[in-house]
Amino acid sequence: MSGFTLDDLAAIVAARADATAETSYTRSLIEAGPARVAKKLGEEGVEAALATASGARAELVAEAADVLYHLMVALRVRDVPLADVMAELERRTAQSGLQEKAARTR
Repeated sequence: MSGFTLDDLAAIVAARADATAETSYTRSLIEAGPARVAKKLGEEGVEAALATASGARAELVAEAADVLYHLMVALRVRDVPLADVMAELERRTAQSGLQEKAARTR
């Protein structure tokens, strides 16, 4: 089992965001702006969904990695710390998903 975490990925994205666009794909995405980052995240999400439907495990693993990477870039471009997302997940998991959804619709 790998010791690599989302915190590690966020740190790598942060470091690469400080590089030049000529040497860093991450930096080039950030310089392209939030709309471009959103488009890439959406594309990768669709590809992950299609891989889920196809049943090809290796393809889903690769697409899921792309989604997580592009999500980290999206968080970076909007200046949202991963810790904020994790805190929201922690808050939501304090109850069942059905209870959480029911509370949102009220």
